[in-house]
Amino acid sequence: MPGWHERTKELQQQGTVLMLGITQEQHPERCRLFMQWKQMEWPVLVDSLDLLDVSVVPITLLIDEHGIIRAKAPKSSDLEEFLALSYEMPEDVVEPGATPLLGSLRTRARRVGSGPAWLAYGDALFLWGGEARLDEMVAAYQEALRLSLDPGRAHFRLGTVLRRRFESIHRRPGDFRAAVEQWQAALDLDPNQYIWRRRIQQYGPRRDKPYPFYDWVARAREEITARGGTPVPLPVDPVGAEIAHPARSFPAVGERPEEPDPQSRIRRDPGRFIAVETTVVPPRVAPGESVRVHLALRPVTEKKAHWNNEAKDLVVWVDPGQGVAVDRQYLSVANPDQEVSQETRKLEFEVRLPEGAEGTALQVSAYALYYVCEDVDGTCLYRRQDIPVTIPLK
Repeated sequence: MPGWHERTKELQQQGTVLMLGITQEQHPERCRLFMQWKQMEWPVLVDSLDLLDVSVVPITLLIDEHGIIRAKAPKSSDLEEFLALSYEMPEDVVEPGATPLLGSLRTRARRVGSGPAWLAYGDALFLWGGEARLDEMVAAYQEALRLSLDPGRAHFRLGTVLRRRFESIHRRPGDFRAAVEQWQAALDLDPNQYIWRRRIQQYGPRRDKPYPFYDWVARAREEITARGGTPVPLPVDPVGAEIAHPARSFPAVGERPEEPDPQSRIRRDPGRFIAVETTVVPPRVAPGESVRVHLALRPVTEKKAHWNNEAKDLVVWVDPGQGVAVDRQYLSVANPDQEVSQETRKLEFEVRLPEGAEGTALQVSAYALYYVCEDVDGTCLYRRQDIPVTIPLK
């Protein structure tokens, strides 16, 4: 993309050529930040659902003024020839239609009762319905999946919406885990689908990564700021797996750290104050393979629970068990500057299963230690919560 931008910059300035991009990015703002960083000002459309059914990227096309594709994967000589020719308006050009009425699409889906009709309604909700209708999107794709004869697309799009809801104020417990399951189900149906595979690898272990997905974000912000600009804000910053570099071998663990509660003396919080979600990516692996475990710890709002940031940091201890390797046993999250807070705290670690693992799943034990308070003026407590991690086996 940057190569063609440089090659056609003068033509763009002259108005001879219009550059237009389409990205299958889950997070549109990250694409905006990249474009700002590279100082590419042409429009980019976002196709998070892969509505174009693209299986491999990048794809470069030459399109004439009537919207007709004239060349695919062109060379510089093809561009010169393309610009030298003039094209007549075809007789069968279809004019773009108006934005569909969501109510009409819902009525049609209910009347027709087919997978494609519900898929179309879900797509329209995603594009024009807004975040407030995320639950309806999930329901539409679930119905499309139930009725579909070709469920791969429905699986992928349902996963995309579930991840979007996970990152919103409308999140429900298990949304991220369910998203990963849907993406994997889609990939199982079409293992050659590059876009679907990359979505899982984005959150997966380093041994399965083709490249670091978003390690450029910090550098982009620095360079934009240095030249006097304000970087595009990101609603969801990439962390952990999203910025991790590939590793061809499982990282060796150094000296074993000191376990924080070896005698199991700290009183338990059974989830009354802090709710814990675990997500394993990919959701199923064979013996000898690796997974990335994502932990999300959230104060229970019904109890008005909040983190006590004047005490020690949140820590997590991982006890992998016999024959299982982890890249880290001791993890922590530093307290923010304010005295109390209610943010979600996320941690990640990787697990390599033994070659001889048997059965349907492998269990890894972990626990979290944290200081939590109940209500504004309530009692502040030091608590431990045991976190069982289940890794399903293929």
